[in-house]
Amino acid sequence: MLNRKVIKMSDQSMPTLYTFRRCPYAMRARMAIAASGIECEVREILLRDKPEEFLAASPKGTVPVVILRDGEVLEQSLDVMLWALGENDPLDWLPVDNNLRSSMLSLIDEADGDFKHHLDHYKYANRYGADPEDHKDQALVFLRKLEALLSTNPFLFGAKACLADHAIFPFVRQFANTDREWFDGLPLPKLHVWLSDFLNGDVFNSVMPKLKPWTNDDPVLKFSEVYV
Repeated sequence: MLNRKVIKMSDQSMPTLYTFRRCPYAMRARMAIAASGIECEVREILLRDKPEEFLAASPKGTVPVVILRDGEVLEQSLDVMLWALGENDPLDWLPVDNNLRSSMLSLIDEADGDFKHHLDHYKYANRYGADPEDHKDQALVFLRKLEALLSTNPFLFGAKACLADHAIFPFVRQFANTDREWFDGLPLPKLHVWLSDFLNGDVFNSVMPKLKPWTNDDPVLKFSEVYV
């Protein structure tokens, strides 16, 4: 069980989280909310059958989306992570040192940019009309960078898992699962251990229960009631 304290943010209504279990962007947002202990309403959706309420809040139609108490809408997963940890960060995922925080955000930006591009064109090569082998090789450049970072510490920026580890892990997981036998044979021993630790860890597994899709007739489902 994830050791966390649920905090009550105000006497007003809770923030609302729209999520989809298998989306890696939603995974990292849920992990940050779980780590922060913030209470919110959870609404699991199907991306092929998006509720009108969800699209009214965020017409772009991707998850995660968080509607804050004041009505502000957070539509990017990293923004959700930074919001949650800015409210409460008991596990110290966000470094106090601004230079270190900048380095973490830079690595996340690289993962969300070039690495995610090559991951998508490798995993969904037919959709993009791409050469999967070429994009697989290009994605390995970033994975080797992670291996180098992990060569001196168990996590990307030191002895403890931080924002960068949790933000990047879901996409390394997605890459690995595209061809797990091939991935497991790669000479990336530190990365394999790092990935295994996350896959078997409490933080990730606490936010992966299967939920039925939300409808507006459902009672409020609290984050702490399903992700424990």
